[in-house]
Amino acid sequence: MSDDWRPSCSLEALQLRAAVLHDIRAYFYVQNVLEVETPILCRSIGTDPYLDFFATSMGDTALYLQTSPEFSMKRLLAAGSGAIYQITKSFRQGESGRYHNPEFTMLEWYRVGFNLADLMDDVERLLVPLLRKSNFLESVQRLSYVDVFTQYTGLNPLEFSVLEYQQVAENLGFVDASTLCGNDHALWLDFLFSQCVQKKIAKNHLCLIYNYPACLPSLARLNKDNCLLVERVEVFIDGVEIGNGYFELTDAVEQEARFEQEILQRERNKALAVEKDTRFLAALKSGLADCSGIAIGVDRLLMILGKKEKIDEVLTFPIVNA
Repeated sequence: MSDDWRPSCSLEALQLRAAVLHDIRAYFYVQNVLEVETPILCRSIGTDPYLDFFATSMGDTALYLQTSPEFSMKRLLAAGSGAIYQITKSFRQGESGRYHNPEFTMLEWYRVGFNLADLMDDVERLLVPLLRKSNFLESVQRLSYVDVFTQYTGLNPLEFSVLEYQQVAENLGFVDASTLCGNDHALWLDFLFSQCVQKKIAKNHLCLIYNYPACLPSLARLNKDNCLLVERVEVFIDGVEIGNGYFELTDAVEQEARFEQEILQRERNKALAVEKDTRFLAALKSGLADCSGIAIGVDRLLMILGKKEKIDEVLTFPIVNA
């Protein structure tokens, strides 16, 4: 008989997951951050032009498995929930590999009144004890995107010349980069960051890269001192990205404009069509207090804490034997 009914992870990995989830909940309990649940299956989905999603229907109503609980959680914030967090399943179509499974566990939280620096402090307070328990952490680094990108590529990420970016890519051996990235500044930044910068982030460090170029805004607000930057942070451990956070955009007009730009980009990418989440926009229009929030990939965190090579080693039943 086939043996593929067995779980992919070990008993020790199951125990580590339970311990880490306990520690996360204990941290937020002490911090007086409310645990919430929001729907996994919703009538709307995000417009990110580079994310694919799972869709189904109920009668004539389209429904979507959420790539993130962000919009629902912000609706709670706008309704006066105060600081909140949740640990939930999220889904992304077509993502499967060493660090990806189409169904994954996400920790997401929001702190009312926190700016980006406060959020980075919060990330450190949560993650450093977890890393030290696994004898992993050597130090914590905070680096600006502009500084670290320039250090490893020689390019200024706030300026864009296709010829200059092509030349750097070719010098580094990426001869097909121009075919992949075309004239898209954001794609060039993501490509060069993943290939040239991320791999060189020091091992055994928790690294927070902050203040991203404005062409990589996601849901972050513009930096009040420099409109070429957005108040965004990404979290890396041992060169692996585990989190993405923002000083959150609260301007409904700006948010709707970004939705429209992303929808156009999805059309150019020949991605599945989506519509703006009108309930989320209505929540922003009603008033969302200044806050910062972040999403952490729990499975990737467990890979690092458990010193595993593949995400399958921390999942009970990954997509290959679910």
